[in-house]
Amino acid sequence: MSKKNRSTDELISVIFKGIDDVKGEDVQLLDLRSIDNTVCDYFIVCSGNSNTQVKAISGAVQKVVGKEAQEKAWHVEGETNAEWVLIDYVNVVVHVFQKQIREFYDIEGLWGDANITKISS
Repeated sequence: MSKKNRSTDELISVIFKGIDDVKGEDVQLLDLRSIDNTVCDYFIVCSGNSNTQVKAISGAVQKVVGKEAQEKAWHVEGETNAEWVLIDYVNVVVHVFQKQIREFYDIEGLWGDANITKISS
C-alpha cells in the first residue's frame, strides 16, 4: 500500500471516529475514484438532527483529524447556518447535513455511479 493510500485510509478512519463521537447518523462513504473528472477521491456524508449537532459533528471531525492525523482542513464552509457543512481535506470531502437538507440535495443520487458503502456505528 502506498503512503498516499495509507494516509487517505487513516484520514477516513479518523473522520469516521469524529462523526461517531458526536453520534452522526446515516454515514456513507462514496468512492469516486472510478468516475472521471471528480474533484476528490472520496465523499463522506452524514446527518445531524439539528444545526447544533451539525456544528458539533463538524467541530469533532476537525478536532480529531487535527489531533490524530495531523491534518488541517483545506477549506470549510457552511458552519454559520449549519444546515450543510462541507469540510475539504483535498482527497476526502466531508458533507455534514441536517436530515431535510440532505434529502433535498440528494448527494448520493447525484453521485449514483460512485461505489457507496454504508457505515454502521
